[in-house]
Amino acid sequence: MYQHTLFGAYINAIILLLLQRVLLLVASDVDALCACKILQALFQCDHVQYTLVPVAGWQELETAFLEHKDQFKYFVFINCGANVDLLEILQPEEDTFFFICDSHRPINVVNVYNDTQIKLLVKQDDDLDVPAYDDIFRDEEDEEEDSEDESDGSEPSEKRRRFEEVCCTGRKVTLQMWLFLHFRREILFDYEQYEYHGTSSAMVMFDLAWIMSKDLNDMLWWAIVGLTDQWVQDKITQMKYVTDIGILQRHVSRHNHRNEDEENSLSIDCMRIAFEYDLRLALYQHWSLYESLCNTSYTSASLKLWSVQGQKRLQEFLADMGLPLKQVKQKFNSMDVSLKENLREMIEESANKFGMKDLRVQTFSIHFGFKNKFSASDIVYATTSLMENIEKEDSETTNFIKALDSLSRGNLDKLHQGLDLAKKQLRAIQQTVASCICTNLVISQGPFLYCSLMEGTPDVKLFSKPVSLCLLSKYLLKSFVCSTKNKRCKLLPLVMAAPMDVEQGTVIMVGIPPEVESSDKKNFFGRAFEKARGPQGAVLPAGPGRCCPAGSVHASSTDSPGGLSPASKRCLPAQKPQTIIELKTEDRSKFLDALISLLS
Repeated sequence: MYQHTLFGAYINAIILLLLQRVLLLVASDVDALCACKILQALFQCDHVQYTLVPVAGWQELETAFLEHKDQFKYFVFINCGANVDLLEILQPEEDTFFFICDSHRPINVVNVYNDTQIKLLVKQDDDLDVPAYDDIFRDEEDEEEDSEDESDGSEPSEKRRRFEEVCCTGRKVTLQMWLFLHFRREILFDYEQYEYHGTSSAMVMFDLAWIMSKDLNDMLWWAIVGLTDQWVQDKITQMKYVTDIGILQRHVSRHNHRNEDEENSLSIDCMRIAFEYDLRLALYQHWSLYESLCNTSYTSASLKLWSVQGQKRLQEFLADMGLPLKQVKQKFNSMDVSLKENLREMIEESANKFGMKDLRVQTFSIHFGFKNKFSASDIVYATTSLMENIEKEDSETTNFIKALDSLSRGNLDKLHQGLDLAKKQLRAIQQTVASCICTNLVISQGPFLYCSLMEGTPDVKLFSKPVSLCLLSKYLLKSFVCSTKNKRCKLLPLVMAAPMDVEQGTVIMVGIPPEVESSDKKNFFGRAFEKARGPQGAVLPAGPGRCCPAGSVHASSTDSPGGLSPASKRCLPAQKPQTIIELKTEDRSKFLDALISLLS
């Protein structure tokens, strides 16, 4: 067990944090927003002064740090920063401290083993699978035995120095040193080759609040939404989701233990969270059942709704349930009460006959007063749509603040606005999926499938946003696997491209792992993209508007002395996964050729 993974080891430091002015650097994803809301509530309890800065890429994070480093000594990174060597890149003063709450894996090994300036907030039962300390770091005394040259040891943070730094100082490299470097590279390659996600940052923050006896029902709801975001975005396995649901369910029982009579007497301003088995249908309680069935990835792919035969199967599915078309096409709230009472059981029974055995899911819902009820997934879709809203020419920061505000129960108007945007987003995704499959835009490139959206495609501007493009790619791959008869293609990953900025001539590309039941949700495209773009880095530097949801496999110290080459530093994102990259349009063909050669 690593000391930094234990909350108990950091409680004193965290209490000290609550007495300081703090800079919050928050990534642009729903889990990060929920974690931020919990931390804001904790700060409010203790009257802590803080400044909130949304970061959409490495350059924004670096700029924010440089602008504020003289005013702040305590920095909190939420869903960003864990996967890069922050001390190496930001070069902070010795009295500067970084608190990192990041669900993205793998965590940079320097951040893991630094116990002075970096405090990682990780759940105790999270297995980081970090290499052993002695396998990747080397005592200065050991180095001195291998070479007569002596180091001045001027860097206080380098109790043990990375071995590549020894090589670039011109010191003589012995066989023992060479072997150490060789095995270290192999170990770090194995550790860093896949991107994946650990426990939701919102859950980690809620655990912190609970340990400090400051947890509230609002905080618990934000933790639930953060976990649900990971599930909706397909970032974690079903087993991980169910396990974390069980953990949160115990807290829900503790905070929401009133009986029915007490619930009916509550004021309209109160909130109540309930665990339930719900339908895996997007926004169906705020939409029509028909629209939800057509625009939910799971049902659309299972029924193959892009085809005439699929539409017939949908009609048969509705007929099997005994639901009149008039009822399912009107708003859910307007359906006959007699139908709604047994709707879940009716749908589950018929879904099993049509091969949809996973239509029921464990989740939570929230009641605001007497009439406002939302499921956790409703909040995720609404908040995501507000963050990536393209209908207004608002800045990224403005959209971030609107999305953050929508998580407060006093801002139901913004939440309903987000629900309307989410419906448009889901329609656009399903229409694009149908178009790609019907026009055979998904082609095999040998080791992977490839699909490219052209300029002029309906709603193509929406898919210049990373979360929307990821959702589209995952929905498309799921639908393609259901539609193709080619057994080999069913096992292939997908690379998808869409126009990013027409004026600058850029495209955004994403890599999605294969759609298989046993998937561990680990993505190998980060390393593959990194190598395919070459040492010069065809990828543009992350900047304003280039926001992607957290976690990257970075160019580590195994690739160049001292960590990163200048080109790699220029391209390094703060929380954008390397599985999402931005390229010049003219570089796309060259990049794809390199990727095919690499993966063949």
